[in-house]
Amino acid sequence: MLTTETPTAALQALGTELKSLGYAFTTVTPATHERVNRRPENAVATNLRDVLGWSRPFEPGLLPPRVEALLSASGALAEEGELRRSTVRFSSYDGELFVHSAFPTTAEDAVFFGPDTYRMADAVIACLAQRPRPVKRAVDIGTGTGAGAITVAKRIPDAEVLAVDINTAALRLATVNAALAGTPNVQPRLSNLLDDVSGRFDLIISNPPFMIDPAGRRYRDGGGDGGHDLSLRIIEAARTRLAPGGSLVLFSGVGIVDGEDRLRASIASLLTGTDLQWNYREMDPDVYDEELDGDAYAHAERIAVVVLTATRS
Repeated sequence: MLTTETPTAALQALGTELKSLGYAFTTVTPATHERVNRRPENAVATNLRDVLGWSRPFEPGLLPPRVEALLSASGALAEEGELRRSTVRFSSYDGELFVHSAFPTTAEDAVFFGPDTYRMADAVIACLAQRPRPVKRAVDIGTGTGAGAITVAKRIPDAEVLAVDINTAALRLATVNAALAGTPNVQPRLSNLLDDVSGRFDLIISNPPFMIDPAGRRYRDGGGDGGHDLSLRIIEAARTRLAPGGSLVLFSGVGIVDGEDRLRASIASLLTGTDLQWNYREMDPDVYDEELDGDAYAHAERIAVVVLTATRS
């Protein structure tokens, strides 16, 4: 059992303490977060949710003493002149708390959690409810906070669930979140896609970066002209690593240009003629509208988030 003798253990203890305090927070999009925090009355935190949800600076003495002590012991407390700020935040989903990077997520190794996390996990739950075959082995590619892996592990406690990522900061937080959720069958692993783990899987899930990000931030930029490269690489990996009857659930996004969904066209070229039966649908037809003002999406008429489900015969 972890103790508070290490920063990671202190972070887990902080999550446990927040649960005991009844803390809850629903994370919004970065654009909404920025708008709400811009309001003059929100310049400085006045309560626990302001600090650990809205990522607002706070005056010493605002937080319960144990919360502030655990923040400090976890290495997540930053000084800003006379104020302080948490470098992590906690969000709620599925009755659990998930620790992730504070807003704004500008660092190269930032660990993101937001509305897409909720959508992805909901899609995974729906897939599990419809699967006729049991899941003995699953993997969450680009796990981030581990939310997808934990969602699976809670519902199939006997399954081996790998949570893989190339970001060591993400693996640390996924370890904490799995412990908070009581899912010991989640195994965080360092791996580039599936290159560093072996075997086949009954379930492969992923919510990879899918935006065109001019800054090239790893947690956000999907690669290529349309931000699709990573999603397509995951599909290619799944084609060879799904067990018979195994399923891939991929949550991604696409800029629609002149009514054309280029991601769907690329997926069709990859999967047509294979032994994978697949379904592709828009989960939300209009998201991240603020991105349409930038050069990266200057030719897009909208940005949609989509779910691909592919099952091996």
